[in-house]
Amino acid sequence: MSAARSNQALLETRNKHVPRGVLTAHPLVIERAFGSEVWDVEGRRYLDFVGGIGVMNIGHSHPRIAEAVTGQIGKISHMAFQVGAYGPYIELAEKLNAAIGAGADYKTAFFTTGAEAVENAIKIARGYTNRPAVIAFRGGFHGRTLLGMTLTGMSQPYRQNFGPFPAEIYHSVYPDAYHGITTDVALVALEEVFATQVTPDRVAAIIIEPVQGDGGFLPAPDDFMVALRGLADKHGIVLICDEIQTGFGRTGKMFGFQHSGIKPDLVTVAKSLAGGLPLSGVVGRADIMEAPMPGGLGGTYGGNALACAAGLAVFRIFEEEKLVERSNVIGDRLRAGLERLQQKFAIIGEVRGLGSMIAMEIVTDRASRKPDAALAQGIIDKARSAGLLVIKCGVQRNVVRFLAPLNTSEAQIDEALGMVETAMVNAMMR
Repeated sequence: MSAARSNQALLETRNKHVPRGVLTAHPLVIERAFGSEVWDVEGRRYLDFVGGIGVMNIGHSHPRIAEAVTGQIGKISHMAFQVGAYGPYIELAEKLNAAIGAGADYKTAFFTTGAEAVENAIKIARGYTNRPAVIAFRGGFHGRTLLGMTLTGMSQPYRQNFGPFPAEIYHSVYPDAYHGITTDVALVALEEVFATQVTPDRVAAIIIEPVQGDGGFLPAPDDFMVALRGLADKHGIVLICDEIQTGFGRTGKMFGFQHSGIKPDLVTVAKSLAGGLPLSGVVGRADIMEAPMPGGLGGTYGGNALACAAGLAVFRIFEEEKLVERSNVIGDRLRAGLERLQQKFAIIGEVRGLGSMIAMEIVTDRASRKPDAALAQGIIDKARSAGLLVIKCGVQRNVVRFLAPLNTSEAQIDEALGMVETAMVNAMMR
């Protein structure tokens, strides 16, 4: 292997030409990927339990995606739906409306990124209610655009010195039983927001992740989601579920909100929607989605024909490979393995999540529950050395998250668990 093809040489070139603000979590240059495995330019193989940050639920380089995109590119690669309609956009919208609306009258508009979907969901809610305010939650993550960053309930690394931020965004407390924030505590905090910061008759929307992603893989309790649905109905507020990371089988159901039995007014989707191609959408009640006037929604690349063709293939893959059921199988195996490690290592404060959306919170010791971000990073680094790629999350950045593709094998889960144990032993020797 020539020096020019080494990770180090390529990363030096990367640092010369790409700004530091675009962080690369692992000092690797990946050359190829298939299923749950990736290989760097030096030929080393890794188990990828990051999956493009929850994008590759169907695994890397799925042949169905290649077939769909190859077939579409010979017909229409890009048209701009605002100029002329095309079949894949319409067909995929129909699929999502059926999956999320479950028989109710729902409509879908497509965009390109998750943040773009979130921003358009807020636009739609404001257009429908003629109200300005939005309530989000501490620890939530909704994107890196100016509005998405303002909705995000974490200061670093996202906000930095990028203000001033958009007005009329308010944050309330998200449940976290491990740190003493019960559903009742969170609901009292929300009522306090109504009493002290913004009256409910001025709130257009409440936006929530059914499981906080970057905030630490914290599932919202079912009774909290039911209570939010009730408050939204009582006050005429649009309830938005941000399913960008939780959607497409990640939590053991097709969408995370389905665990609580509620139905959101609007749902944002992206990430695993199109098997690695950039596509996002807002799916919602038809009367709400119809609020913007013609021309109020759109975007040059929104609902790109190639991405929509891939999205249709994703639905076929889920049906053929039974990936929602598979999410629970691999999630149960991963959780059981991490809980066994928790019994051996007092630095694992909690193992949590839904389906295959699993994480472990790293603490200095189980009694104090004090976050240990440095140790979490050490585990991530040692895991990479062992051949496993994972990343961190949590407001304190002390949570190690696992986002294995849903078609990961049991043998690969077991292999990854062995790598985690090796990493923990080595990280604690710091």
